[in-house]
Amino acid sequence: MTTTRAVPAADALRARTAVAVVFTVNGLAFASFIARTPAIRDALGLSTGQLGLLLLCASAGSVTGLPLSGPIVHRLGPARAVFAASLTMVFGLACLGLGLLGGLVVPAAIGLAFTGLGTGVWDVAMNVEGADVERVLDRSLMPKLHAGFSLGTVAGAGIGAGSAFAGVPLSVQLLVVAALVPIVVGVATRRFLPQLETTAEEKAAGSGVLAAWREPRTLIIGLMVLAFAFTEGSANDWIAIAMVDGYGTGDALGAVAFGFFVAAMTVGRFFGGALLERFGRVPVLRATAVVALAGLLLVLLGGSTPVALAGALLWGVGASLGFPVGMSAAADDPARAAARVSVVSSIGYTAFIAGPPLIGLLGEHAGILRALFVVLGALVLGLLAAGAARPLPARTQAASRGS
Repeated sequence: MTTTRAVPAADALRARTAVAVVFTVNGLAFASFIARTPAIRDALGLSTGQLGLLLLCASAGSVTGLPLSGPIVHRLGPARAVFAASLTMVFGLACLGLGLLGGLVVPAAIGLAFTGLGTGVWDVAMNVEGADVERVLDRSLMPKLHAGFSLGTVAGAGIGAGSAFAGVPLSVQLLVVAALVPIVVGVATRRFLPQLETTAEEKAAGSGVLAAWREPRTLIIGLMVLAFAFTEGSANDWIAIAMVDGYGTGDALGAVAFGFFVAAMTVGRFFGGALLERFGRVPVLRATAVVALAGLLLVLLGGSTPVALAGALLWGVGASLGFPVGMSAAADDPARAAARVSVVSSIGYTAFIAGPPLIGLLGEHAGILRALFVVLGALVLGLLAAGAARPLPARTQAASRGS
């Protein structure tokens, strides 16, 4: 399935706004309950270890959804795939809310699994649509779209914090979010770009996911995304602990370091599009990898809190563009976009799943600052793999459509 190229400018601009809304709502819906994990633990009477096992249900759902997303987007198109995935996520949130209301672990676990499943498919489908809009407008938009996701997570965390402060039970909060999400997403997806009908040859060819797993360029882009995702996820999970345990600061300064990182990453995504348009993907990705390396070394070897905080800023800017640019590169050929984005996402998201326990295990034996040296290896991998993000020539896209 390919996106029609003859799109009126007004329709393309509406699609840009609509996909930005979808990115933001995705982040908001996810963060609105993740921000209140202590409430999940308390409502179900779980230990911290048991809570960790419960949250693995969401990860398992996402891991299942990502490889399925290619065929789903290929068959339904991005708009219907996003809406269907949002309904799946809403069903999961409702099950989780009902499980918390009754203090029942099994419905909560099922709810988290469906939430993760919906999130995985939604993620791929909205990235495919974002890449389509990029091509139509001939502008670099993916970094800003991912910045919108980041702002959505901030808003979701704010909703969670505000609800907790007001004494609103998490079950009630989840049911309200579950009621609002499909309304907003349903309106937004109606403004997505129009899709061409799938031809008989395209139906016979299938989604191409298995073929995409055999493409060297797609796999290398996946490794690049994994490297930058590991860089991003490591800071999200451990930079506050690094400040507290490594520098002896209080929890407040640990939170400040996390805030510096997230703010810098969001700013990098908002303004990174202009750099990509001026200098191209590969030089910008290599430069950001070097910036992230410098920031990480300041955090690990800086020796003082102010230097480490400056390092957090550089780390955030350096980590900002790898993931969104990888999604754009995977979707260069609209005929294969869904399959390739599915593969790249499947590879990249393993960093978010495997990274926290790996660094935690190393930190337990060597200390958190020494454990974070493993991120240097990830950044070197990202630096080496960045060349795969070079845009596909038009003749290569035409050849892949004809194959």
